[in-house]
Amino acid sequence: MRNLLIVDDERNIRVGLKSMIDREFAGAYSFYFAADGEEALQVLAETEIDLVITDIRMPVMDGITLIQRLQERGIRTDVVILSGHDDFQYARAAIRFDVKEYLLKPIVRDELFRVLRQLEDEWQEKNEAADELRNTIALKAEFAVTQLQNVLMHDRYSAQDIRGLLERAALCWMDEGFQVAIIRMNSGSRSAERNEFMNRIDKIMGYENERHCIRFYDREERLVIITGRTITIDRLSTYMKEHPACGFQAGVSERMTRMEAVRHGYKQAVAAVAYSVLQTSPDVIRAEEFADKSKSYKLPVEDIQKISNLLGLDREADIKRLLQHVLDIKTIIRYDISYLEGISHLLNERVFDKVFQVYGEGSLEILKLHRTVGDIYNAPFHDYYYSVQSLLLLLNDYVRQVRSVYNDRSDIGRAISYIQEHYHEDLNMAMVSNHVSLNYSYFSQAFKDFTGETFVAYLRKLRLQKAKELLLTSDMKVYEISASVGFENVKHFTRVFKEVEGVSPLEYRAMNEALDTE
Repeated sequence: MRNLLIVDDERNIRVGLKSMIDREFAGAYSFYFAADGEEALQVLAETEIDLVITDIRMPVMDGITLIQRLQERGIRTDVVILSGHDDFQYARAAIRFDVKEYLLKPIVRDELFRVLRQLEDEWQEKNEAADELRNTIALKAEFAVTQLQNVLMHDRYSAQDIRGLLERAALCWMDEGFQVAIIRMNSGSRSAERNEFMNRIDKIMGYENERHCIRFYDREERLVIITGRTITIDRLSTYMKEHPACGFQAGVSERMTRMEAVRHGYKQAVAAVAYSVLQTSPDVIRAEEFADKSKSYKLPVEDIQKISNLLGLDREADIKRLLQHVLDIKTIIRYDISYLEGISHLLNERVFDKVFQVYGEGSLEILKLHRTVGDIYNAPFHDYYYSVQSLLLLLNDYVRQVRSVYNDRSDIGRAISYIQEHYHEDLNMAMVSNHVSLNYSYFSQAFKDFTGETFVAYLRKLRLQKAKELLLTSDMKVYEISASVGFENVKHFTRVFKEVEGVSPLEYRAMNEALDTE
């Protein structure tokens, strides 16, 4: 449906034109009205109009002045002029203003319809041409993205290879100079749709108005933007400063002067955005800001090993002191970001993974609560530091309690006695751990270490042992035995019995009776 504005100071002409057009082209137009040129300009400022049909002679602002104002304001719309016989020469002068057609009053119905059909044909041709152009541009952009992704993912291409690939993708404008930007969403924003996030960045950076700009996602789900204009990056920087809670970080390379340098620019931008973890306020991080960072460092391996050794020894103050030394921000900012990445890797490997390997499933629940600690880029450095400290103190308590359980096996002994007395009831590990006053997670690991089996496996084994005794020494029915040893139903009992013994309960009883007879 197209928007049609009728401008005439006579109401009956406005209404008559609408009725005439609506009868012939039912539902094809949404109608808007104005009594003079000024009113028409107000409508045009608020609504996108496809066609204006305007009288020439009107009070306040006439039709010719209206057309001039449209051109001055850059409002692109088709115009048809209505004129009386006395205005005919005047109307002819309007043609220099690119008026589509002029019609004499009184309006001849067939003439009006001819003009509207002619305009519809022109609109259709324009739309088809625009669609074809958009499709062509989209295909070219898709090919260019594929070539760039190929270049950035593989190190096997020489500079000459890169130039050939990018020339074929019509990216020669990069030789005039370009920068690579990397934009990474915060971990809490990952649920946002990729297209939605890209559209948001497009609006911020004015992508639609930039001829020399291309963007796509890399393998790490980071948005890569290659632009020939520094103003694009400046817009992003301004936005980030004005919106501290923008939900993303950005890094940008130095300005490159030849397209062969695109991979180098990409690596610079990736390194730049990594430094966002150390930022105190949001802004685009520029590669030149950290060019002098030293890579000659020694990781604090011994201190991290000491932290691991101190877990469970009631030496929280020493753990905090060592961590403060390991994650000293004054030291960290002197070095390349790989220094902090190395520390994070060592903490994961030498401390957190080791606790899980030694103390098993119980520690997993604690580690899950602090899973963001595994990646320094999940939060700003300040939050990362205190998350690591919190996790270390929790693990310290956990290891201490587990060790105390190992040192006092009487608690597990009491638990086993309780199980043997109540195995036939609706029993679970929470009930038993509460009975001996031990934390659920700690009890789980201590029980497994003491018996060599999980709680569930131990209870099932005990129940099956009691069931076999009853099968051999009583005349009880299978369903009665199932209920008496604590199975929820006979079907479950039979299935478990067969999995373990290889035969059904009845077959087990018959087989043993036959042996006794012999």
